[in-house]
Amino acid sequence: MYFSFIKAFKSTHRKPVNRLLHCIGAPIYVLGLALIIGYFLKINDRNLFEGIILWSIAVSLFLVGHEIEGNLRAMTLIIVFKYLRLRFAKMNDRIKILLQ
Repeated sequence: MYFSFIKAFKSTHRKPVNRLLHCIGAPIYVLGLALIIGYFLKINDRNLFEGIILWSIAVSLFLVGHEIEGNLRAMTLIIVFKYLRLRFAKMNDRIKILLQ
């Protein structure tokens, strides 16, 4: 599993600019998520807006990197959203069948 992740990561992050943008964006992404989660769990007193801004900046860096790479559809968030969309569509179909 670990090696397949590294192999997939290397195949979708070939260009040095994309790797650099990910190296810059990854800590910002984690910090933004930590601020957002901390806000809702009342662990920190930071503004929720700060976490959202940091998270958005990181995602923007990832998007630019994948756009440069030419594999925007391989980005993790896009894959997750596609998966969730399919799951909701299947759930919606099941609900329709139950309600008939």
